[in-house]
Amino acid sequence: MIVPRQIITSEKAPRPAGPYSPAVRWDRLVFTAGQVAVDPSIGNPVEGGIREQTRQVLRNLQNVLEAAGSDLGHVLKTTCFLRDLSDFAAFNEVYREFFSSEPPARSTVQAAIIAPYIVEVEAIAVVGDD
Repeated sequence: MIVPRQIITSEKAPRPAGPYSPAVRWDRLVFTAGQVAVDPSIGNPVEGGIREQTRQVLRNLQNVLEAAGSDLGHVLKTTCFLRDLSDFAAFNEVYREFFSSEPPARSTVQAAIIAPYIVEVEAIAVVGDD
């Protein structure tokens, strides 16, 4: 029997800017779309640099995961996109605030992210035991 997939949305996370879902849950796995630094309460990008944008991105990621029945503590893998790799150290400072112990596997690459965004993060997580 094929397990159906479930589309995940959250009022606490930005609405998709295109034809994609914020996350898809399949069985106990959650695959998120890349999150950018949009404040979902106003629908606009957050002000500031890499630290401020990273905090908002990871808050958005947390909110999408919670809507799927998971959280940052159950993230298995992240893929992180930085417009400029010179932001890598500052990005890591904030990333450690959210993944302080036993961080997930991670890839970080430089990417052509659409302005005004300078960071984007997507994740694969597992839904924890109920």
